[in-house]
Amino acid sequence: MNYELSGKIIEIYATQDITASFKKREFVIEHREETGGREFINYVKFQAIQERCQLLDSFNLNDRVKVSFSLKGRKWEKAGQISYFTNLEAWKIEAAAESIPSMPPPDTTINDLPPLPEDYNDLPF
Repeated sequence: MNYELSGKIIEIYATQDITASFKKREFVIEHREETGGREFINYVKFQAIQERCQLLDSFNLNDRVKVSFSLKGRKWEKAGQISYFTNLEAWKIEAAAESIPSMPPPDTTINDLPPLPEDYNDLPF
């Protein structure tokens, strides 16, 4: 399952060597979303593994990014106890495109428009 999420980087952690052959690096982005006139803020923690830990080297705190990630779920059993883990595994991180400021509408009023011909009828019937 592949997804994308954009936001601002608020945490970048050091790379952790979990075993001799496995390493991971975690980071958190702040994702803001407006729904129904209300703003919702989510803090989403991702992990990059193995050679992808280096993806974060070119980013700093407060950078706006778009993260492409996979949702990974795992089952782990120890001493008869079963646990489930879900990770958001980043596989691509890129600078988010800055939003282009919207241009204000032209200063045109209805009086500035040319008059319509007298026989003009835009009704479809």
